[in-house]
Amino acid sequence: MKIFKQLEKQLVVSCQALEDEPLHSPFIMGRMALAAFQGGAAGIRANTGTDINEIKQQVDLPVIGIIKQDYNDSSIYITPTLQEVKELLDANIDMLAIDATNRKRPDNEQLDELVNYVKAHSPDVALMADVSTVEEAISAEQLGFDCVSTTLIGYTEETAGTNLADHDFAILKKLVEEVSVPVVAEGKLNTPAKAARALELGAHFVVVGSAITRPQIITETFADAVNTVD
Repeated sequence: MKIFKQLEKQLVVSCQALEDEPLHSPFIMGRMALAAFQGGAAGIRANTGTDINEIKQQVDLPVIGIIKQDYNDSSIYITPTLQEVKELLDANIDMLAIDATNRKRPDNEQLDELVNYVKAHSPDVALMADVSTVEEAISAEQLGFDCVSTTLIGYTEETAGTNLADHDFAILKKLVEEVSVPVVAEGKLNTPAKAARALELGAHFVVVGSAITRPQIITETFADAVNTVD
């Protein structure tokens, strides 16, 4: 797929702000994407069709789309159901990311049903599996995902307390060995050096979000450091 050539060894910037965050606004996310483009980003990851539509008005870059949605009967919240999949496809995204962990989905929907729907209705849209383990990545490839991403390492019960960069990106190395589809590095890549190291170890591209686009978190790191000084 063309998008993998466009993004190979490149930086994708995640431009997201949830409803309880100061920058929550399609207008602001559009300008954030423009700033990312001016800084050298090769792609954007974004949340909701509304934000994606605004971002596409501002930049001519590939967009990886997600929708974060909470459901009472499931802990999955990144593109959990067919409803979110359909909204994203209506936004003309280039790649669609879905939580592909082995957790129960809302209303007992099945992951393979979401994959099959996208393949049937939008075969030109690439499918990204957000995973937390090597086993989930292998299963995702078997289901037909076009790439796997480390997005959810540390965010599932099975991986709580772990970090993508642990032991010099040991899990990233294992993923690259075990699957034949591109592996994307995402999650707590909070320094340029970590992003570059992930590419050195075989990541097809890297996705960086909070370290670039969440000023409240960036400020907190500075404040914590300053507050330790007597």
